[in-house]
Amino acid sequence: MPIYAYKGLTSTGKEVKDNVTAEGLSQAKQRLKTLGIMLIEIEEQKSTSAKKATASSFSFGQAVSTEELALMTRQLATLIKAKVQIVEAFNALMDQTENPKFQIILSEIRQKVNEGFSLAQALADYPKTFNNVYVNMVEAGEASGTLEVVLIRLAEFTEAQVKLARKIKGSMTYPVIMMLVGTVMISIIFIFVIPKITKIFVSMKKALPLQTEICIWISNFLTNWWWAVIISFFVAWNLFNRWKASVKGRAKWDMFLLKAPIISEIVMMINVSRFCSTLATLLNSGVPILVSMNIVKNLIGNVHMQKAVADSRDAVKEGASLSGPLLRSGLFPPMVTHMVRLGEKSGELETMLQIVAENYEEQVDSKLSGLTSTLEPIMMVVMGVVVAFVVFSVVVPMMELNTIR
Repeated sequence: MPIYAYKGLTSTGKEVKDNVTAEGLSQAKQRLKTLGIMLIEIEEQKSTSAKKATASSFSFGQAVSTEELALMTRQLATLIKAKVQIVEAFNALMDQTENPKFQIILSEIRQKVNEGFSLAQALADYPKTFNNVYVNMVEAGEASGTLEVVLIRLAEFTEAQVKLARKIKGSMTYPVIMMLVGTVMISIIFIFVIPKITKIFVSMKKALPLQTEICIWISNFLTNWWWAVIISFFVAWNLFNRWKASVKGRAKWDMFLLKAPIISEIVMMINVSRFCSTLATLLNSGVPILVSMNIVKNLIGNVHMQKAVADSRDAVKEGASLSGPLLRSGLFPPMVTHMVRLGEKSGELETMLQIVAENYEEQVDSKLSGLTSTLEPIMMVVMGVVVAFVVFSVVVPMMELNTIR
């Protein structure tokens, strides 16, 4: 059912702007007339799917958050389980969501389903909201007549993604705040405090210690060229992102992440957990293993681990083992490849993958907590060294000045 955005006047002359749902433009106008609203403007709202978007289209951020998608999926699964027709279910979902952009997407999906498209076909037109995993699982559920079960698994899978994202954000919030506050405080010292003390040092007309000369130079540089520092930071950040987006740059950066101290283990665990949980969910939903492997490959963030999964898919296509290429890559822990091999031999691959995924999710949680505990003292030491440098740079000349007096 289309959504119409309107602007009008009430019987008291007050201007109102809102949305109304109706089968067509004439019905929307009739509803508003019944409500006593005199129309000024009315227009049907339409989303911009990736397939319809032009090269000039641009938007900030994501129209639909993962949290909203998880909630919608859980609600849809509940409605389908209650034997509510899909079209009516989407009517209910439109009423329950508060995101106007998501309402429009749900309205258009409902309209397409009403016109005879399958739910998977309708969802596929909105890849920014419903990714390949989502669409393929829904398609498998429709084909097998287990859409209700598939939607429940999708809801659990999406909720797990939300949970992991929250853990990562929660673990990094405190270190990031500490870093920002420390940077601001040190900048204030160099830009506002040191210049005043420098005047005293100049009046001494005496050679200053090396650390004091360095401190004064940094202060003068930041005071006169602060704008250049900010511009340089954004230019460097942009160049870094461009380099990381290139094929060679992405490969080098991903390899660095797999070898860097502290974070390498977390990166590996997150990708292994994503690989195992997604593959288990797809296989449990009836998606063929080759299709599932191709989808999983595109969801893994590290190109080297992507290649290992692609090699495993090729091996399976030729009738070989899934675990072999994963083991040879050296990027998947022995416990993972061992469990995959056991799953292949016993015919319980989905179960084994789910066990590994749950195990690594727990380990990721533990490692993220440990990362926060590790970063805190490191940042405190760094800030302490900077503050000590500033203090000694100021105190030593001051002591000499007192000696002279």
